[in-house]
Amino acid sequence: MAVFDFLIRTKADLVDAVGRFGIVPLFQNSIPGFSIEEHVAPEAWFSSEEGVWEWKGPVIRETGCAYGKFFEKKAAFVSREVFADLANWRRDGYDFDARFDDGLASFADQYLFDLIDTHAPILTGSLREIGNYKKGGKKGFETVLGRLMHECYVVIDDFVYLRDRTGKPYGWGIAQYSTPEKWIGEDFTAAVYRRTPAESGERILDLLGDLTRADGRALHRFMK
Repeated sequence: MAVFDFLIRTKADLVDAVGRFGIVPLFQNSIPGFSIEEHVAPEAWFSSEEGVWEWKGPVIRETGCAYGKFFEKKAAFVSREVFADLANWRRDGYDFDARFDDGLASFADQYLFDLIDTHAPILTGSLREIGNYKKGGKKGFETVLGRLMHECYVVIDDFVYLRDRTGKPYGWGIAQYSTPEKWIGEDFTAAVYRRTPAESGERILDLLGDLTRADGRALHRFMK
């Protein structure tokens, strides 16, 4: 079943999709048809031309959305309006300090969260360096980072490219991390705990149901 009703050919198409749908997964997932990968023109997906991979950073900046591994350990764009409810639900109403104080987050989670919160925005390499996540140092960087994104305490706010001597960007974009409180700002902090977590959860499930027409079991599997 096709969820999106058009083919993504340009950056403008992707910006429009984030605004129209609110939740836009990048890769194929457990809900058929619910991804950019399944609705993108071949020339904009792993080709020699500029495409989705180069558009990720600009789309995040232009829409102000949240981006990260929010569903099934895979990346997705989530509009700032929708993300407040997603974060409230995933956090179960806790800010990070309260979660840690209640024993719901590990010391490893606290350590990495505090690094990101203190230094945001921060690139992957810098985060590994200052956190001592290197050979012989701390372990579990990707696991903890993935958990913090899934719980919506951390987002990717841009992708930064290295540049050659002429100033031309090259290679893969390097992820830059922040917290939604710092990236989205007051729009997020004023809205994230406005409802009960259960109310936010219902709103997310209703949105996903409207978008995908998937049954309740499929939706809960996608959200797990």
